[in-house]
Formats: sequence, C-alpha cells, structure tokens
Amino acid sequence: MSDNPSLEESQAKALADFDAAADLAALDAARVAHLGKSGTVAGLMARLGKLPPEEKRAFGQSVNGVKQVLEARFAERQTVLKAKALEARLASERIDISLPVEPQRAGKIHPISQTIDEIVAIFGEMGFSVAEGPDIEDDFHNFTALNFPIGHPAREMHDTFYLPDSPEPGKDGSHRMLLRTHTSPVQVRTMLSKAPPIRVIIPGRTYRSDSDMTHTPMFHQVEGLVIDKATHMGHLRGCLTDFVRAYFEVDDVPVRFRPSFFPFTEPSAEVDIGCLRRGGELKIGNYGDWLEILGSGMVHPNVIRACGLDPDVYQGFAFGMGIERIAMLKYGIPDLRTFFDADVRWLDHYGFPPLDIPSLITGLAR
Repeated sequence: MSDNPSLEESQAKALADFDAAADLAALDAARVAHLGKSGTVAGLMARLGKLPPEEKRAFGQSVNGVKQVLEARFAERQTVLKAKALEARLASERIDISLPVEPQRAGKIHPISQTIDEIVAIFGEMGFSVAEGPDIEDDFHNFTALNFPIGHPAREMHDTFYLPDSPEPGKDGSHRMLLRTHTSPVQVRTMLSKAPPIRVIIPGRTYRSDSDMTHTPMFHQVEGLVIDKATHMGHLRGCLTDFVRAYFEVDDVPVRFRPSFFPFTEPSAEVDIGCLRRGGELKIGNYGDWLEILGSGMVHPNVIRACGLDPDVYQGFAFGMGIERIAMLKYGIPDLRTFFDADVRWLDHYGFPPLDIPSLITGLAR
C-alpha cells in the first residue's frame, strides 16, 4: 500500500485487521492502530489542512463515514469475541460433580419453638394476639391478684423459687420477689393495662422447684385469656375443642371437660382428649380412653375485681398448658429432660427444618 492510501484502502485495511483479530487483546490493538489518536482515521483527518477550501467539506464527510463504518465493525467484532471468551472461561471453570462434597450441616428448629409457633398460628386464626411479661415477678401479680390465699401450698419455698425482697412494696404491700410459677401474671398485667375486650395467648418460661422424668425446674407454658361481656363456658369449650383438633390434626378427636379446681377460675375444668394406650404407645383419636392435656375455667370474679374490672359486667375464660407436654404427646418424645440436654443428635432427630413455618393452610408440621 502507498504512503498516502486512499479512503477506500484505509477502510479496507482497518476492516481486515478487525476481522483478523483472534482475541480481545488483538482487537484492541487494531482499534488503537486505526481509531486511536495516532491511528489511521486521525491521519486521514490531518490531510484536511493540505486540501483547498472547496475540497475540505466533502473530504471531511468521507472521513467521518469511514470512522463510523470502522466503529460499527469494531463493536460487532468485540461482541463476538466477548462471547467466545466467556464460553471458553465457562468451559475451563466447569465443576466436576463427580468429586465428593462435604455435607453441609443445617440447623434445626427446637421442638419447643416449633410447638409455640404452631399454637400461635392456631389461636392467631381465632383472633388472639400474643402477650408477654417478665420472668421475675412480685407476690401480687403471681399470687395475690390470682386469688391464691395466704398459706396456699404454691406459695411455699419448696414449690417456688424466691429471690431477695424488693425495697419497694408491691400492690398488696408485699416485698417478696420470685421467679414466676406460671404465665398467669401476664393475664393480670394485661387486664390492668388494657381495656376489654381482651383476647390474648401468653407463651413463656415458668419456674418451679421440681425435677423428674416429667418435670423440670424451668419449663414452658402457654396460657390464654378472653375477657368480654357475656362470655360463657360454651365459648371456652368451642375454643379449646377447635384448638385440640387443629393442633393434633385429628378432626374427630373427642374432647371432655372434667370438673376440677384452680384458685383463679370458677368453675374450673381439666380438658381430656380421646386416646389409645397399647404396648407403651399412645395414639390420639376416638378410641375410648382419655388423656389430660390442659386446665381451664371461667375467670374467678375475685381475679377480675383485683384487676380493676367489674365482675358483674365482664366475664371471661382462661386456659393453660405445658408446652413440653403437648410437644411430647404430638411428636413422641419420651423424656421431658431431653428438651434441655443440648444434644445436637437429639435435635437432628426431633428438630424441624428452618423454613417449616406452621400454617393452618399448608399444615402445622411437615
């Protein structure tokens, strides 16, 4: 090619160099040679200064046309070479799936947490909200407001974990502080702080001085409270019957309310469900035998009165159950103490996948 090539020759040479580039580095070198500051197009533009004025306009337009053609070919070739480079990189980075892989240990949801979530899901569908309160309570909220008389066995040291006295007296004048023996104090706090109607469930830790195969010093309870006008025992029965059948996922399980006594409810009832005991196994359903699962009753007028409400206007019902106990019944866990052993093998066996969120639509536990 001559030292002063024509526009056509310059364009043809640049296009050939772009097409001949085997990789992105070679293509970029060709770009610098033809489209750079000292490249072919820049050399063509430098000729404008030597041309007569009447030729400059036409020549400048022609050079711009060449530049546009080269830029388009460069972009086209760059796209092709980038695709080839990506394909080559993916081929070189291919994973050999025949290689052994270390198993990934996934965490499990503890059965207590799962059971609480299941209970919240069921009662949430009934319009209940969740209430919480402190683990350390005073004598008023734990005993006095709940109609426990002075001298009641539950107040004794062998049943209750007492703490150093508070310098300030409680609502009943007592300085005694303790670890709550049930979640019922939250019922009192709710009635004192919230106007009826009230519909809450209260999951939480409780503490009693007891330890054997079916008892631990710390355990979990969930209680429920409904306060409204004209609330009656039929509402309690319907609520708990629906809960039992939803929780155990047995639509026809019989439910029996058996008279009992609790200081904070009157009348009071233990709730039994139908079951079958055979060969050391337990099956929930309509089989003729009965199993106690929770306590319940209509809130005692003295409790309603102690919380600043008029028992002639407001009535309510309450219920409570041990979370570990109903988890053991549903999931076949034989020993209450194993809930707190921190044994990863036990949790692998009885735990639940992290994304197994309880729902009445998809099923409580899968």
